Amino acid sequence: MLERIRLESLHEKVTTAENAVKMIKDGMTIGSSGFTKAGDSKAILPALAERGKTEDLKVTLMTGASLGHGTDGKLAEANVLKKRMPFQVDPTLRNKINNGEILFIDQHLSESAELLHTKNLQSIDVAVIEAAYIERDGSIVPTTSVGNSVTFAALAKKIIIEINTEVPEEVYGIHDIYQAEDYPYRNVIPIVAPWNKIGRKSIPVDPNKIEAIVFTNLKDSPADIAEPDEKTTAIAKHLLEFFENEVRLGRLTDRLLPLQAGIGKVANAVLTGFKDSNFYDLTMFSEVLQDSTFDLIDSGKLSFASASSITVSKECYERVLGNLSKYKEKFVLRPQNISNTPGLIRRLGVIAINTAIEFDIYGNVNSTHIGGTNIMNGIGGSGDFARNAYLSIFVTQAASKGNNISHVLPMVSHTDHTEHDVDILVTDVGLADLRGLAPRERAQKIIDNCVHPDYKEELQSYFDRACERGGHTPHLLEEAFSWHLRFSETGSMKQATAMEVSN
Repeated sequence: MLERIRLESLHEKVTTAENAVKMIKDGMTIGSSGFTKAGDSKAILPALAERGKTEDLKVTLMTGASLGHGTDGKLAEANVLKKRMPFQVDPTLRNKINNGEILFIDQHLSESAELLHTKNLQSIDVAVIEAAYIERDGSIVPTTSVGNSVTFAALAKKIIIEINTEVPEEVYGIHDIYQAEDYPYRNVIPIVAPWNKIGRKSIPVDPNKIEAIVFTNLKDSPADIAEPDEKTTAIAKHLLEFFENEVRLGRLTDRLLPLQAGIGKVANAVLTGFKDSNFYDLTMFSEVLQDSTFDLIDSGKLSFASASSITVSKECYERVLGNLSKYKEKFVLRPQNISNTPGLIRRLGVIAINTAIEFDIYGNVNSTHIGGTNIMNGIGGSGDFARNAYLSIFVTQAASKGNNISHVLPMVSHTDHTEHDVDILVTDVGLADLRGLAPRERAQKIIDNCVHPDYKEELQSYFDRACERGGHTPHLLEEAFSWHLRFSETGSMKQATAMEVSN
């Protein structure tokens, strides 16, 4: 295993996770690799959770995005976390956040590293970074994600490296490590196409800061991949028909523009739909590469993909990591403040497809909170892409839970993306193209095309009565959240169900 430490002076730093974690003290800020369950800490953070069971220990934890193997939940259960940022998906951690036991900062994923470099966040005491191996100059070859690791390595006072021997050394070359200059000396980031590589293949590290090296041998947590169902297939069909029409109108070509898709079954279904379409030579400029990405590469539809992590199923993990020579020239992994940087998204003309929890009749989107109060996961990169994309698309089912929840409402209970940043809304019922429409026109388009039949009449009534009262963006404030309140009281947003319960 020492062959994976090519700087021989670091051999003496090899130790156990239990020994290495002792350098983490109460009150410290930890920066850990890991982006959507890929390339995360598999030894040090779990060992920290074990310490927390017997010690009074509180830390602030920053990562790229979510962690795998239930690590966030273990840390939360052990009461180790004081504050967490910028993203999470763990149910145990989520409950503690919503109960007020752990503080959570929900950030745009492009911003965390920037805020560290500008000293607007607390400094990093210890960085924990997963690596495939360490180069002769002490630099780190990352594994399946880059995330914020470049910034953590540069700014941390001390570094712990986890060398994961499960990851083949052939990953060398799939990363493009580029760090933009600090303000006010920042230059143009010279990427004009998704396949442009502008940096080095490993993360530069001052070897003197490396305090411990721990070996692990564990795959990333597999992504939960759901097969396309009736609703996600319908959403994909509406979107593909929209893209085909954009080509007929001369706004796009059969190659489209670089695609971005959020994580989850809807995004996977939409991307999978491209396999049987007339589009070809597609590219991606996204943040996460999922199973559908590599399925499209295998089908010949996708020629290149750029992101910050690979988050795939067990089968796809083995297919890609076991055949890197086949895929190596087809994708690249970058730091997330490059993969998600607004200027590049705008320059490349990205088509952004993200998931909404709910949206309202004017096009405001809630992608983070249930009932306006309880956070689900976080905004992730959807805001980075939505505001800067050539096309900003949000998708969701029209209704769920036996159609007792409508995902199209008079007013969203929490706003992550304002109507100004939303171009296209899609449900399994249909698609609303909101470009060039005033608020009243947007509302009617959404009601006509996106609302589940069980809620269409009531939503139309709400809008008509609001228009009678007047205003540029007509609302009945006394009724705007009545659907949410109805659900909390009766278990259904349906007016008829609420009346039955009250009687």
